[in-house]
Amino acid sequence: MTTLHGERVTLRPAGPEDVDGLAAIRATPEVRVRWQGEDLAAEIKDDLADPDLELLAIEHEGRVVGAIQWHEETDAMYRHAGMDLYLDPGMHGRGLGTDAVRTLSRHLIHELGHHRLVIDPAADNTAAIACYAKVGFQPVGVMRRYELGPDGSWHDGLLMDLLPEDLR
Repeated sequence: MTTLHGERVTLRPAGPEDVDGLAAIRATPEVRVRWQGEDLAAEIKDDLADPDLELLAIEHEGRVVGAIQWHEETDAMYRHAGMDLYLDPGMHGRGLGTDAVRTLSRHLIHELGHHRLVIDPAADNTAAIACYAKVGFQPVGVMRRYELGPDGSWHDGLLMDLLPEDLR
């Protein structure tokens, strides 16, 4: 994976040196409610070692402000890529998430040849849904009782996808 440059963010391969900073971002209440876990540092280390996942640090003005990850389905009949991200809550509302999603989407479509991208925010995460829609992702449908929430109940997810002609 190479380093990608957006308008305001840089996406670079995350490494062991990023674990503590990313774990601190994931520990913030706003992120933790969406990205749960017991041992956040261990989970990030596992993500770094996962051969089926690409974990990129999101940098803004030389500082790591979050992470974006992607994976691909390689079966030729269903080939596509999916992504997910989290951002330091102190950076929300500045367009950095939109820039990160747009930058990775362009790379996955134009450089790696994917014809379809997916992302699956919680159905009640209106800020994330709006961010993805700015890039061109469109709702496909609600996945009922998709993920287990921190309150122990199942919550709906929204499947969104992006085709090359939708990319903004």
